[in-house]
This record gives sequence, C-alpha cells and structure tokens, in this order.
Amino acid sequence: MNIITVAFDMAKAVEIFVQKAKRFFYSVMLLAHSCPSCHGSLIMIAESKCRCTTCSFEFDPTVQFERCLNCGGEPVLRIRKYQCSKCHSDIMSKFLFAGLIFNADYFRQKVTESRERKKEQRERVRKMLAECRSSDLSLEGIQLDAVPGLLETLNSLTQDNDEAFKVEQRDAFDLERYEMHVRNHLQDFPLSLDQIPQLIENGRKDLIWRFIAIVFLAHAGIVDIWQDGQDIMVIKHEVNGKRQDILGELEDPDGIKRPLGGIEAW
Repeated sequence: MNIITVAFDMAKAVEIFVQKAKRFFYSVMLLAHSCPSCHGSLIMIAESKCRCTTCSFEFDPTVQFERCLNCGGEPVLRIRKYQCSKCHSDIMSKFLFAGLIFNADYFRQKVTESRERKKEQRERVRKMLAECRSSDLSLEGIQLDAVPGLLETLNSLTQDNDEAFKVEQRDAFDLERYEMHVRNHLQDFPLSLDQIPQLIENGRKDLIWRFIAIVFLAHAGIVDIWQDGQDIMVIKHEVNGKRQDILGELEDPDGIKRPLGGIEAW
C-alpha cells in the first residue's frame, strides 16, 4: 500500500467534505432569513457576505440580522471580529463557519500606510546620506624628487632584473602558422590528419588545432577533406579535382562521391 498516495487522497476527500459542510451550514443559517430589499432567498458568496438570488443585493448578514445580546446594538466589523456599536462588547456571529473574519478594508489601508512609511524612510535615509557626503578629495601629484635619493633607490631595485621577471608564455593557437604547416606537408595523394606532424608537445591540443586549420583551409577552397572511418583525410583541392589521377579514386565503396571542399559528419 502506498501510504503517501493514500494520505493525499484522504486530504483531498477531507477538503471536499469541508466545502460541502460549509455550503450546508450557510444554507441552514440563511434559510430563516430573506433579502431586506425584495425578500428573496439568500446564498453565501464569501465570509461575511451574502447575495440575494432575486435582486443580487449583497450585504453582511451579521450586521443585517444580528444584534448585541447585552444592549441590542448593531454589530460593527473591527479588525478581526464584530463589536457592538454601543457597548463595544464582542459579538459572536452565527454566520461565520470557521469563526474568523478579516476586515479587508482595514488590512488594505494598513498595507498602504506601511508602504508609505517605508518610502518616507528611504527618502530620509537618502537625504541624510547626501548631507553626510564629504567633498571631493584633491591630491597633489607625487613628487619623487622630494625625498633625496629615492629615485636612485627605486632604480637600483629594478636594475638588471629584466630576465628574472620574464613570464613564460603559454602555447597560443596561431591559425596562420598551422595553415602554413598543413600546406607544407600536403602531398599529391590523400593524407590522414594524424599523418601531419605535430607542432607542439601537447598532442591532444595540437590535433585539435590541426583539425581547425584544415577546416578553414577547406572553407577557403584550398584543400578537400572527408571522413574515412575514424580518420579525417585531407588533400590539395587542385589534385582532388582530378579524381581519376588518384590511386583508388576518392569515391567510397558505397558509390557516393564526396563533395569538393565539403566536410563529412563524424
């Protein structure tokens, strides 16, 4: 048995039951009352608000139908409860299913006042910071010759230290260099990418840069490249244009010729 699924199903069933119980409760409580305008039947549409089914008049049934048990005064909705307008005693409304009521106008007003206070506070802080801001600081230029012997001492610290501060440059990709390297090793017959010698010690990086170089050369129409199994083949464009001069042709066994300058998918 899936306990989680059963728990969610039960929670949903309870929620449905509560909604039905609420509708039944309101129907019973409003059954003995009618619209003060046209004497039509009433339905509850929200907490502390009902509507006439005939003339659509909306009103608070607690204020309309209930009175203070102590003095008979009319109920007044406060922040979260009803109070008598005369003796100010609390009135428990029988038209509230859960016994809780919120004065929407009161909370709306308080939210607006809170936003205004925060806005005024930010404005006061902004003005305070603007008044406390110091004036611009002006600095005179540094006079190195003001201290006797300072220039000579500084020069002595860096003299003959050029070699010590040289930074070893990392290998950087030079497209023109790699293109020239590839063109210098091309033959009148197809070569695989691995048959072109490396330029740097890092074999993986060198292979990537060789591949980039032949792609640019193929795009420029200088070489033709295609895939043969796991190998990338490259040949001069003018030689590749004469397929009958190349031993074995540049046509795959399946009879499909590769496009000039084209790049086959891996």
